Amino acid sequence: MPHKSRLIIGISGASGVMYGIRLLEILKKQPIETHLVMSEAAEMTLACESNLKPADVYTLADHAYRNDNMGAAISSGSFQTLGMIVAPCSVRSLAEIATGVTSHLLTRSADVVLKERRRLVLMVRETPLHAGHIRNMLSATELGAIIAPPMPAFYPQPESLDEMVDHNVGRVLDLFGLDCGNVNRWGEAQSQKKDK
Repeated sequence: MPHKSRLIIGISGASGVMYGIRLLEILKKQPIETHLVMSEAAEMTLACESNLKPADVYTLADHAYRNDNMGAAISSGSFQTLGMIVAPCSVRSLAEIATGVTSHLLTRSADVVLKERRRLVLMVRETPLHAGHIRNMLSATELGAIIAPPMPAFYPQPESLDEMVDHNVGRVLDLFGLDCGNVNRWGEAQSQKKDK
């Protein structure tokens, strides 16, 4: 493996760009080299959901790529990474990943992660789901992806939206063996509340 572990973060156009942003913020404090690719739809969603500009998000990553840059390092299997998280993952990106018919760098990178048998986590953000979405989730799972919709956990009794986001991204990082200290874990959360 490279001297510094690399993780690809994809942000697609579904609602919930804060999941990808928060991943980058948390990983900035870890010995993980982040490689970011945002779709054009994600940049539009960013304008609706935050006061940040795309350039603000790009600066959170160690390396950032344009979505039309199909020659980027992350488009090749020889570029070693721990894998990729797509946060959030739109159903369009899910469909491209599930079929292997990729049209831009975000889904090409996910396809490379799958073909190299690395970990791919898709934070699918859509509801309700029709049968086509569910079939695509099954197909992606059969190819090796992990479908991890950002579902809120209420047992830690979160006091803010930020705590809920942190818990979700922390659980996704758990899938890579990365404990960044932002998950209130079952059993631990209850004992901490009792101790207060």
